[in-house]
Amino acid sequence: MSKDILNSNFFELFELPVSYAVDLDQVRQQYMELQKQVHPDKFANASDQEKRLSMQQTSWVNEAQTTLKSPVLRATYLLKLKGIDFNLENETTMDAAFLMQQLEMRERLENIKQESDPLAVLDVMAKEIKISTKEMMESFSACYESDQIDDARELIRKLQFMQKASNEINALTADIEDELL
Repeated sequence: MSKDILNSNFFELFELPVSYAVDLDQVRQQYMELQKQVHPDKFANASDQEKRLSMQQTSWVNEAQTTLKSPVLRATYLLKLKGIDFNLENETTMDAAFLMQQLEMRERLENIKQESDPLAVLDVMAKEIKISTKEMMESFSACYESDQIDDARELIRKLQFMQKASNEINALTADIEDELL
């Protein structure tokens, strides 16, 4: 078992270039390989020190996978690698038009059950969010690569809103589908 795991950044750990665009299949495959190497079950009969190291490495691998899979966390991590502190809880966009759009969407979601076909409306909203998110991710990547850090930060703030909206739509869809059963 290698101590280098704990000294690797997430991209090195998963044998990926440091870039916003990641191969999620490679993340999944590398995750499985790393887990085979460090999972605590493999060290059931090892010394206490080896067991602790296994737990630390497993935790690091899990955190790396979660970060690399999430567009928002991955973007935030990239900025961190450039020495830029970015706390998702303290950041919000100041783009008034974007915020108004978000408020309107939230209001529509609150009243979704009054729609004649709420599932169809939610499906359309989910597709719109997916398209907007993809565009924002591409913009973030371009800003990051060209060191336009302020613009990159703003896009992370917006991506965070989009991720929350997507989660809310998925939850509402599941609730409505459960009610129909």
